[in-house]
Amino acid sequence: MWQSEYWDDERTLAITIAAPSPLVWPWLVQIGCTRAGWYSHDLLDSRGHRSATTIEPAWQDLHVGQWVPMVPKPQPTERTAFRVDSFEVDRWLLWTKPDSTWSWQLTPSSDGGTRLVNRIQALYDWRAPLSASLSVVLLEFGDFAMNRRMMRGIRTRAESLVTEREG
Repeated sequence: MWQSEYWDDERTLAITIAAPSPLVWPWLVQIGCTRAGWYSHDLLDSRGHRSATTIEPAWQDLHVGQWVPMVPKPQPTERTAFRVDSFEVDRWLLWTKPDSTWSWQLTPSSDGGTRLVNRIQALYDWRAPLSASLSVVLLEFGDFAMNRRMMRGIRTRAESLVTEREG
């Protein structure tokens, strides 16, 4: 294996949320195409199915090995879904696939809010140039906009819980 046959790419986004991490965490737990959606552009991300605007108890069960579907396939596979690799409730969450990882970190801020950081790392196999090229284009151009919108969607949802508790 030649090192030049593979290319590693990493994307990091962060957002400050005016809500404590226990109000942000449930939104992360229920993410997924056949679950609560991606809180982004529903037409593109979830084929028109609206993302959840409430915490759904049925989607709050999180365990290592659980699939996080990226597409609405009947049976998730390593190509169509991430798996929950590890987590610490209200602190961090790691999803993995054979060629990529997606991590989430929640850090409390001094004002009672949360800094949410998400990082995607992908490995492209250039021995299959068409597949690698498509992956690069999707991650470089599509993922940033979708991921940014998702982070804003999580912020809006978590902050609405603070408003409900105060009201």
